[in-house]
Amino acid sequence: MLEILTQKLGRVFDRLAGKGKLSEGDIDEALRQVRLALLEADVNFKVVKEFLSKAKERALGSELLHSLMPGQQVIKIVNEELIAILGKEPSHLASVPHPPSVALLVGLQGSGKTTTAVKLAVQLKQAGQHPLLVAADTRRPAAIEQLKLLAKQQDIPVYSEAGKVTPTTICEHALKEAKERASTWVIVDTQGRLHVDEAMMAELADAKSALQPSEVLLTVDAMTGQDAVRVAQEFHSRIGLTGLILTKMDGDARGGAALSIRFITGVPIKFMGTGEKIDALEPFYPDRLASRILGMGDMLTFIEQAEKTFDQQQAKNLEKKIRNKGFDLEDLLSQMRQIRKMGPLEQLVKMMPGFSKLTPRLSDNEGEKHLEKIEAIILSMTYEERHNPTILDGSRRRRIARGSGTTPKDVNQVLDYFYQVRKLTQSLTRGKLPRNIPILQNRNTKQ
Repeated sequence: MLEILTQKLGRVFDRLAGKGKLSEGDIDEALRQVRLALLEADVNFKVVKEFLSKAKERALGSELLHSLMPGQQVIKIVNEELIAILGKEPSHLASVPHPPSVALLVGLQGSGKTTTAVKLAVQLKQAGQHPLLVAADTRRPAAIEQLKLLAKQQDIPVYSEAGKVTPTTICEHALKEAKERASTWVIVDTQGRLHVDEAMMAELADAKSALQPSEVLLTVDAMTGQDAVRVAQEFHSRIGLTGLILTKMDGDARGGAALSIRFITGVPIKFMGTGEKIDALEPFYPDRLASRILGMGDMLTFIEQAEKTFDQQQAKNLEKKIRNKGFDLEDLLSQMRQIRKMGPLEQLVKMMPGFSKLTPRLSDNEGEKHLEKIEAIILSMTYEERHNPTILDGSRRRRIARGSGTTPKDVNQVLDYFYQVRKLTQSLTRGKLPRNIPILQNRNTKQ
């Protein structure tokens, strides 16, 4: 979502990097460009003012002026001030000493509240908890069916009631059900409206009174910009929030709400929704988002996703095979499938330090299409060809092209790509990294 901001800040820092010493004029111009980038990204002007005031004070001090690498020091200052704006330390879910703990999810219609409730339940289940979902959105019948359907796919129980029952009554009955089930968490999907109104706030206040939740979480659509900030302020002043969940952080809006909402409301961001898949919900770490914004990557999140996705035994077997027999096309296909399970390629690249400048080349699912083409070509090969690509002469390559719906040129590119990957694996065993990362090559070749 924040790619445009990342690119603009990157250009500012690139100009500073080539200077051995910075003058006050250099700093003023750099911070002016940072200010414009933040405002264009729809960051609240109060946040921008506070951010620049602190950044300039530090930048004009001895901390920077006596630095051997002033350009890097500016990036360090901007990074630290971004983290301060976003909340410094991560904020985790608060549980009660005697279960069940209750999380009341609130928000407007269309913010992704129902899907987020299931995503949160999945996270808790993976952490060894026993969640119970509560369908308390009686105003929108489709919400109850959506909740049940998504929860059934993840084997998570849902409590709901038919007929004319108030949301507060449903919540009271659900709490009793949770105690009987020995559930450790109760996650309540409440009613939403198209706008904030008295009736909705009264219902939420009643539900909060009945449940005494340890968490009142507002799900807010990050793509709505400054409206998201106003909605959060309204909910917090009326019912009291303990945390925020920013949904649709994978969207293409300017994304300034992510940098504004914590500072303006004082309410911590606890999770970010990063996609439509049920596991696309990340705990919010201010330092990690700041690093992504500045194009410095987010290796910790990348590693965590890899650990959840990759089969450890399979990885050990592959390492042993590479050392003893080498890397073949069957191995390439297996690793590509593992990578695709981790999420869209363009999101993964953002997490790699220094790779943020490459994300424009991966727009419009271009990276996914590239991987699909490679997979189709490999699947059109025989077992022998996958394990011994040196036998692929012209006639075999033409046959593979016909079978995969591609061209011989595409097949040649995949084989070139394979040999680069194999070279990469050999380099990594020697502790070296080639300059060109092959998975990002040959992307824009015309058919």
